[in-house]
Amino acid sequence: MKSISFGLLFCLAFQLRRSEPLIVAHRGASFDAPENTLPAFKLAWKLGADAVEGDFLLSKDGHIVCVHDKKTKKVADQNLEVVNSTLKELQALDVGSWKHEKFSGTSIPTLPQVFATVPKGGKIYVEIKCGPEIVPALIKEIQRSGLSDEQVILICFNTEVIREFKKARVNHKAYWLCHFRKKKGVLSPSIQEVLQTLKNIGADGLDSHYSIPEEYSQAVLDAGYEWHVWTVNSTALATELKNRGVASITTDRPKLIADNL
Repeated sequence: MKSISFGLLFCLAFQLRRSEPLIVAHRGASFDAPENTLPAFKLAWKLGADAVEGDFLLSKDGHIVCVHDKKTKKVADQNLEVVNSTLKELQALDVGSWKHEKFSGTSIPTLPQVFATVPKGGKIYVEIKCGPEIVPALIKEIQRSGLSDEQVILICFNTEVIREFKKARVNHKAYWLCHFRKKKGVLSPSIQEVLQTLKNIGADGLDSHYSIPEEYSQAVLDAGYEWHVWTVNSTALATELKNRGVASITTDRPKLIADNL
C-alpha cells in the first residue's frame, strides 16, 4: 500500500509540475543584468528559470550573434549595423557598461556561446530578428550544440523563417510571434487569420503579447496549438495567464514570477 500511495503521489506531483507554465528569462535575467549577454543568461539559470530567450542576427561574416536591434546603438557606445559588421568588430564593443559598471567589458555573444550556458533539462527560445537567410547557419549550430530537439525552440515574427525552419527541423518546436493592433476597434489580425497562418507555416503555437483577449487565446488552445506570452513582470498577471492555460511566460524577472506561481 505504501508503494502504491507513493507512486500515486509522484504521478500527481509530476502532472502538477507539467501543468505549470514554463518561466522563460527574457533576454536572460535582463532586469538585473545586461540583456542578451552571457552574464544575463548565466544569472537566469542561477535564478531557476526553465528557459532563456535571446535575440539573434547574422553578422557580415556569417556568424549568428546575440543582439536585439539591427544596430548596436541601444547597448553600446558605437552604432554598428550588425549585418555590415564582422564578428570581430561586434565583439570589440562593450555592451555591459550601459547597465552597470560591474558589467564593463561584456561583449556580444555568439549563438554557440549562448547554447553552451544551457544546462541539462533547460530550454532556449531562439528569436530570429532577420529573414530566412539565417536558417542554414542556425541548423548547423543546433547540430553542433549537442542540445536535444526539445531544448531548442524557434520563435519569430517572420512567417517564412518558421516555415523554412520547420521544413528542415520537424522535431523542433516553433512559435509564431504576432503583434495585434486595433483598427477601428477591431483586432488585427483576426483569430481566423491567426489560425490559418499557424497552419500554413507549420507552427506549433502562438507567442503573443499578454494583453490579447481570452477569446483569442482560448481559440488557439481549442485548435490544438500552444499559447505563449511575453513580457510579464507582474505576479498577479502571471497567475491570471496561468489560469488561462498559457504554456510559457517570458519575463525579465524569472525568480519573482517563478516564486509566486
